[in-house]
Amino acid sequence: MTRLRPYLLPIAVVVLVGALVAALVVVLERERSTSAAPVPTGEQGPAGLERFYGQEPEWTDCDDARCAWIEVPLDYAEPAGETIRLRAREVPATSDDVQGRIVVNPGGPGGSALGFADQVASTLPDDVRDHYGVVGVDPRGVGSSEPALDCLTDAELDDWTSVDATPDDEAEQEALREASLAFGRGCVERSGALASHVSTVEAARDLDVVRAVLGDDELTYYGASYGTSLGSTYAALFPQKAGRLVLDGAIAPDLTVAEGALGQNEGFQRALTAYLEDCVRDDCPLGDDVESAEQVLGETIEALDSDPLTVGDRELTQTQAFYGIATPLYGEQNWPLLTVALGQLLKGNGGGLLQLSDFYFDRSPDGSYASNSAEAFRAISCLDASGEPAPKPAEVERVTTELSEVSPVFGPFFAGDSSGCDDWPARSEAAQQELDVAAPGAPPILVVGTTRDPATPYEWSQRLADALDSGVLLTREGDGHTALGQGNECIDDAVATFLLDGEAPKDGTVCEE
Repeated sequence: MTRLRPYLLPIAVVVLVGALVAALVVVLERERSTSAAPVPTGEQGPAGLERFYGQEPEWTDCDDARCAWIEVPLDYAEPAGETIRLRAREVPATSDDVQGRIVVNPGGPGGSALGFADQVASTLPDDVRDHYGVVGVDPRGVGSSEPALDCLTDAELDDWTSVDATPDDEAEQEALREASLAFGRGCVERSGALASHVSTVEAARDLDVVRAVLGDDELTYYGASYGTSLGSTYAALFPQKAGRLVLDGAIAPDLTVAEGALGQNEGFQRALTAYLEDCVRDDCPLGDDVESAEQVLGETIEALDSDPLTVGDRELTQTQAFYGIATPLYGEQNWPLLTVALGQLLKGNGGGLLQLSDFYFDRSPDGSYASNSAEAFRAISCLDASGEPAPKPAEVERVTTELSEVSPVFGPFFAGDSSGCDDWPARSEAAQQELDVAAPGAPPILVVGTTRDPATPYEWSQRLADALDSGVLLTREGDGHTALGQGNECIDDAVATFLLDGEAPKDGTVCEE
């Protein structure tokens, strides 16, 4: 009998370009801004938190931006105790007439927001950039914030990313369960109390300190993917401080592990079908029609379970192949990379898929990991889910069957983890499951969903918009994860107008391809 794994969420908004594999680098050609650094609001903040809300960080130049450290309590229940530091990076407004700052988060959980600020700034039109700085803040425990969450050595992370996620017998199930437990124990042993204080609720409370330090009476925010969960949590906790919030590629509130697995399984299957329909139109290495191509793909991936491919001094396992296939499905522009990698795979070369898997986990060619995104992803996900009861065996059996029926390629991976977050050793008092995200009294909150989004299915955006008292749903018809900056002028204009003027589109507006 299996338990459902924590559902796969993107570590960041993934875009791949060029040869296998290079990350999109946005080069901003702009004159250095003359706009002034943020000036805190000077507000007192809640009792006991006065020194955090009233702090005045020193902003220093960092490339074409400016950076600062923002101090927050490790534990909001003990504000006089240990503190941690969040790293903030602002791409300044391009004029002196600054109306505020747009705080951004790329998702994950575990994605660094520092470089994401450049990406968002490059997407927004000049009239928005004239009046708004764009600020990326690495959440607690993530990226450049200090201390950063640490759970495993690089060698142990290699073992984790290649672990058999589709166990065939009790021995393999126990090995997977033990690997998950070792991961959690590593977080506690290597990061101490921080491992119990990286919840989304605490990160959202940090955002309110950030808002005050940036000098804004209300938070203006753009969150992608998991960033929508962080944004909706903020709105729930601080509805009177919520300003213009844009939640793109939304996660539905109160998702159970089973619902998350079912939703993403269906989402990735939609994306795979769309990819295969495109692939078979022109010399697809998998075959001439979608049905046979999917069958070949499934059989090829299944063969890796017992016979992984040697790639230099490493191996391409079935699990890594899964991530290698899933990663380019985040964006239609990445499909040619997947075709090349699958063509190699059918010739016995797993190098392309292994590179794509490494990209997902931020693994460098020298074997080091460029960030702690993989560790933060699991630690935050499991901490948020720590109050959720384990599903009953009958429910697990039903969901497992449904997963495989919907997607023979992806279903086994979503169903295969026998451990999930069971027995995660870190615990949080900030229970995400108990949060009501209705945010009564908040102004319009813009929720943006893409109809064939693989990682955050469109139905989740619908659910979040419905759950928010002031939710406004904006729909992008198309493929890929999230909507802003994907070449849909209707979406980009609507988001820009909302951020600049506070004018939301009509609820239910659909932007076609």
